[in-house]
Amino acid sequence: TEKINLETSEVFDMKKISTEKAPAAIGPYSQGVVVNNTLFSSGQIALDPATGEIVGSTIEEQAEQVMKNLGAILEEAGSSYEKTIKTVCFLADMGDFGAFNEVYGKYFTEKPARSCVAVKELPKNVLCEVEVIKIIDNLLSYYKENGLEKERLSSFIDRVGIQEIKQSVI
Repeated sequence: TEKINLETSEVFDMKKISTEKAPAAIGPYSQGVVVNNTLFSSGQIALDPATGEIVGSTIEEQAEQVMKNLGAILEEAGSSYEKTIKTVCFLADMGDFGAFNEVYGKYFTEKPARSCVAVKELPKNVLCEVEVIKIIDNLLSYYKENGLEKERLSSFIDRVGIQEIKQSVI
C-alpha cells in the first residue's frame, strides 16, 4: 500500500507480511510490515502455525519454534536471518538467558544489535518472544515481485540515491 506523508509529500511503500508458515496474529496486528526496504516483524512466540498450540515446554524448544516462525516471516518478505539490524527479545525468566542465547546464536550468526529483557508475563504464558528489524536483502527484486511498476521503481531509486544501478536494472 502506498502512503503519503502530508507534511513532506514523501511517498513510501508499505506491505503487510502474511504467511501460513507462521502463526496467525492473535490480535489486531500484522505478522510484519515492510516499509520501503525495511522489515519490522511482530513479536513471535512458540506457536505451531498449523494448530495455534504452544510448542515445547523448555526455553530451548520454545526458542527453536520462535526462530522457525521468524524464518517464515523473513522468507515471506523475500529475505533471511542475514543482515538483521536489530532484534528485541523478551524472556519470562532471565535465568533462561544462557540457554536462549545458545538457540538464538544458531540463527543470528551476524550478531545484530539486540535488546533482551525479562518481563512479568508473555502471551499464552510462553517463555520467550522475539521481534526483528532488518533490511530486505534484494530490494529491487522485492519491489519487482510486489508489483512496483517501472516508473515508481525509477522514482524510488532516484530518491534513495542508487543511480549507479539504475541503468542496469530498469
